[in-house]
Amino acid sequence: MPCGGPSGRQNYWAGRTCLAAVGPLTTLPFSPPSPKPCEATLMAGHSHWANIAHKKAAIDAKRGKVWSKLSRAIIVAAKHGGPDPDTNLKLRYAINDAKAISMPKDNIERAIAKGAGDTSGDNFEEVLYEGHGPGGVGIMVEILTDNRNRTAPEVRKIFEVCGGKLGATGCAAWMFERKGLVVIPADQTDEESLLELAVEAGGDDVRLVGDCFHVTCPLDAYNDLTAAIEGAEGLTPERQLLGYLPNETVVLTGTDAKNAVKLMERLDDHDDVQQVAANFEVDEATLAEIAG
Repeated sequence: MPCGGPSGRQNYWAGRTCLAAVGPLTTLPFSPPSPKPCEATLMAGHSHWANIAHKKAAIDAKRGKVWSKLSRAIIVAAKHGGPDPDTNLKLRYAINDAKAISMPKDNIERAIAKGAGDTSGDNFEEVLYEGHGPGGVGIMVEILTDNRNRTAPEVRKIFEVCGGKLGATGCAAWMFERKGLVVIPADQTDEESLLELAVEAGGDDVRLVGDCFHVTCPLDAYNDLTAAIEGAEGLTPERQLLGYLPNETVVLTGTDAKNAVKLMERLDDHDDVQQVAANFEVDEATLAEIAG
């Protein structure tokens, strides 16, 4: 599929498709059959990964992996903002993501009940890890875990095996800006009309990425933008979330590119990872080689 990177390169603002508005995209984020490397679910923003994320989400959903991750997102959203999606936007977006991959209604309701304290459940906490990948690229990893003492060494090992290094707080955050993202199927509107709507609601960019428009905005405009799009006739967002957008990207080739893609995939496959973001691009030729 086409993507938003310049000069035929694939741009990695990445994260999980399963992530709701708890933040890294996250992609969101997420397994047999095993996908090709270029079919990793690294969600969000103007990236090749966003275009194929839904495909892998459907595959993963068959074994419940995405459902488990989404349940965590719903639990945390309900715990911090209450069980009513009409007043808890974070919960609403998590539920929308769950419905998008056909998560059963009973599963959704159980997750809401756990978060609201109606039943006993795991106490998940949100954790943000930062690190560097091959070639010195910056990587942000958003986590929901019930045991950070277990998760931290596991994530650190993934970095190390793939030629990266988990770092201290702040080591990569300066390379990114946290922004809102709304994904809208391109067959629902045209770019000019969507741009006009987005600008009026505080959006700062509209791009066609594959068969969807990606609308981004500053954090303080996120609620207004999502409300405007949800209230517009004929528009039904496919995804709504917060994620990390790189200020600039670097181009990786050869071994660095291959290891960086492997790192993103392995992070993405970790049960506690909700969304991953990175600031690198891979040229089409290298991506084709990785895909085999």
